[in-house]
Amino acid sequence: MSAEPDAGGRLADNILHFARTLRAAGLPVGPGGVIDALDAVRLTGLDRRDDFYWTLHALFVHRREQRALFDQIFHLFWRDPKLLERLLGLAPPAAEREDERAPVARRAADAMGLGDNDRPPERDDVESDMTMTFSERDALRAMDFDDMSADEIERAKRIVARMRLDLDRVPMRRLASAPAGDRIDLRRTLRDATRHPAGLIPLRRARQDSRPPVLVLLCDVSGSMTGYSRMLVHFAHALTNDRHRVHTFAFGTRLTNITRDLRHRDIDKALALVARRVDDWSGGTRIGACLHRFNRFWSRRVLGQGAVAVLVTDGLDRDADGGLGREMALLHRSCRKLVWLNPLLRWRGFEPRSWGIRTMLPHVDAFRTCHNLKSLEELADALAGPDRVADREMEAWLKAA
Repeated sequence: MSAEPDAGGRLADNILHFARTLRAAGLPVGPGGVIDALDAVRLTGLDRRDDFYWTLHALFVHRREQRALFDQIFHLFWRDPKLLERLLGLAPPAAEREDERAPVARRAADAMGLGDNDRPPERDDVESDMTMTFSERDALRAMDFDDMSADEIERAKRIVARMRLDLDRVPMRRLASAPAGDRIDLRRTLRDATRHPAGLIPLRRARQDSRPPVLVLLCDVSGSMTGYSRMLVHFAHALTNDRHRVHTFAFGTRLTNITRDLRHRDIDKALALVARRVDDWSGGTRIGACLHRFNRFWSRRVLGQGAVAVLVTDGLDRDADGGLGREMALLHRSCRKLVWLNPLLRWRGFEPRSWGIRTMLPHVDAFRTCHNLKSLEELADALAGPDRVADREMEAWLKAA
């Protein structure tokens, strides 16, 4: 998106086409609203995408039920207007398009104070300031969950359902039979000796057995995490059906164990059960109090045998009396590895300035984001064995905090 509102007339032409798309989708957008939008964009500028979004939102959205439709059309249109045009069937004959848009374009140019050379071109094709430079699948992997349309969310859910985590196996006390094992299995050797009363007794060998560690997910479902917690619940469902020892807890103002609900193979039924069980979805946040309840009633049950804990939250907890630091330290000591997934890390200039984030950071082993599919795919790197890159990143985060 260009930094200048006129940008040779392309932006004015795109806003006209965007308004036409909203009108075709059912929003009452008229020529007067388009002229006001162009004038407002000229005043606010295009330095920030959020300012551009809320400027158009303030002028084109007049009712609460129009917000979701505007949000989906905005994010889809300013990525690829041709794709949205094909989806909505917005391709009338050229003569009709020219007759409809030419008067509005001239009035919009007058409202923006543009000269004849800067007027938006009255042509059939609409140029986009934003082009897709990589494949559709790569674009979906890098797209923020909060920016996805309904169709993109469904495609992302199908990808999440096929995700698997290859965790490092935890050694056990038991031995597993192995012909080339590094130790002798005395129990099997003595048992086989009774079958060979005379002659040589074959030595049975074994090795130390191992299995995947217990995985415990603690997902924040408060209002600030709504766009990400739903996708993380789908991720937890995929992990629960892929392995047996997975425990999932949802928390906002209270802690809820949703492990049994996610064991249903049918994802729709599982999510329906979770929705009925979790009463504080999209509510407030009390991280310290919820972790205290987990450490007191669930920690010894689910964090044994080298368990790995994954905490999914933005860390925006203002309850200074909730003992957040104490509970985080106890949780860290109770598990083999504690990984914190924070969607706020999607911002390039993120700094740990919040009280909750600075309190929680010293007690985690890895600090990563969870705002798109790529971050979920890279989660295995943080869970599988030692990660020197993550260690160096943690040192930098601790210095910043």
